[in-house]
Amino acid sequence: MFSISKLLSTSYRAITAGSAALLLSGIVISSASAADIATTYNNSCAACHDSGALNAIKKGDSAKWQQLIKQKSMPTLIKSVKGGMPQMPAGGLCDKCSDDDYRKLIEYMSK
Repeated sequence: MFSISKLLSTSYRAITAGSAALLLSGIVISSASAADIATTYNNSCAACHDSGALNAIKKGDSAKWQQLIKQKSMPTLIKSVKGGMPQMPAGGLCDKCSDDDYRKLIEYMSK
């Protein structure tokens, strides 16, 4: 059966594998942790959260992110990301992320 999330994952990874370093090379980031989160975002989350694809809350939509965090709580959001949702694959395309990475990614997207 055709899986849109698998297609997005495969396509996005192919695109970002060659372009993530180029995109980030022009960005000055003050800490290694922030750079790691920005890179992880670009490699794993940006496919949907930059454009709002599949009803994803867009990066930078602070009001919507804060409302979601308040409604569900950060631990519940992390659990949802790890387990997947109908519109998002388990792990949100990040197969090496820890709970702390997911928390940082959510915080990064909410700013």
